[in-house]
Amino acid sequence: MKSRCQGLAAALVVTLFVILSLPSHGYCAGFGIFTQGAKALGEANAVTAHLDSPSAVFFNPALINQLSGTQVEVGTTLVIPSREFTSDLTGDTYDNEDKIYFPSTLYMTHAFTDKISAGLGIFAPFGLGTEWDKNWEGRYLATESNLQTYTFNPVVSYRLNSKISLAAGIDFLWLDTTLEQRVNSAGIGYLVGFPNYYEFSDGNQKFSGNGDGIGYNLGLAVALTDKLSFGASYRSEIKVDIDGEVKFSDIPDTLTATGLLPNTDGTLDMTLPAQFTAGVAYAFSDKLTVEAGVRWEGWSCYDSLDIEMDDAVLNQTALIVEKNWHDTWTYNLGAKYRLNDQISLSAGYLYQENAVPDDTFEPSTPDSDCHLFCLGGSYDWDRVSLALGYGYQANLDRDKDNDVGLSSAGQYNLANGTYSSSSHLVSASVTVSF
Repeated sequence: MKSRCQGLAAALVVTLFVILSLPSHGYCAGFGIFTQGAKALGEANAVTAHLDSPSAVFFNPALINQLSGTQVEVGTTLVIPSREFTSDLTGDTYDNEDKIYFPSTLYMTHAFTDKISAGLGIFAPFGLGTEWDKNWEGRYLATESNLQTYTFNPVVSYRLNSKISLAAGIDFLWLDTTLEQRVNSAGIGYLVGFPNYYEFSDGNQKFSGNGDGIGYNLGLAVALTDKLSFGASYRSEIKVDIDGEVKFSDIPDTLTATGLLPNTDGTLDMTLPAQFTAGVAYAFSDKLTVEAGVRWEGWSCYDSLDIEMDDAVLNQTALIVEKNWHDTWTYNLGAKYRLNDQISLSAGYLYQENAVPDDTFEPSTPDSDCHLFCLGGSYDWDRVSLALGYGYQANLDRDKDNDVGLSSAGQYNLANGTYSSSSHLVSASVTVSF
């Protein structure tokens, strides 16, 4: 009974911080979002050393010194994921419920002098959105997982001289999450000793909560020569204390009467990872610029889930679920070609490592290595610029062959098998200069 209850209690929170939004809403390991601007998407995010857009507040705030006057950029990205699971146990195939996500952004920059510029970014740096059918094989692990974050990020950039600019900013982050999974009422009823346990239908379990945290970001831009430039950007870890509530519904009355599944408040501490990007850009001509870059993400900060509940759920008031994620590297290459004074075209490629080890891989964050192929373009008027970007993300198939879910409901609910996914990313932004 004890191991069974521990496993079912683990199912309560196992999806809370394992998150995706496609393995993230946009080509980032774990559950990060890097769809932060149409111009950047068109170059597969290889923009740390040369971006001429207010979205540089996100990618490298030291670059905003290159923007004149006051500029405002508004944009959004449609993320259209497709995910499929093929069971090792039955051979059946399950599709993730189709949903479109649209992380949106607002950036503003202002040049006070030739040396000092300031900016503001409002964006979603992390996110999750997975939804499986309520009757699928892994329903006791995860059915619906949603996480949203919003960051308010003021920055200041200072030009030291004609070649070097530095920047710093503060990240004020707010997080909201709702996570659901099914409850194996029949399994609990059997262990408790109800003679009619086989008549119990599945219940439902929902966690909702929110929290906030503060971090910082730094930027560096260096003009090495007239044609060669270097850029680097860093965002710190952010610790978030989440206060939430666990609610059970559709639980058989006889099982509810045992008090094993009470509605209760709970807390969870989580750390969002540090991120570092760097790139080198080379202007082959006045028309063509090419950048190669890397991104590091410190997902090893996510070593476990630690949750505390005010009231005992299945005789557990505290729980630690091992995750043991690892740091990742991403590599990208992008190019921008200016056809004329108004029209620019772009293309890019990105390869991303995944953050989830085989022994803790599970369906709420079916992260895998991926390839991203991008195209984009922009059209400039006197004071208005329209940018469009498209990316196709092809994730490598990932096999689950571990014991995650074993103690929560037996072999049938391991959801071991092959997870396949891909995504279309369609981005648009408008920039107005004053």
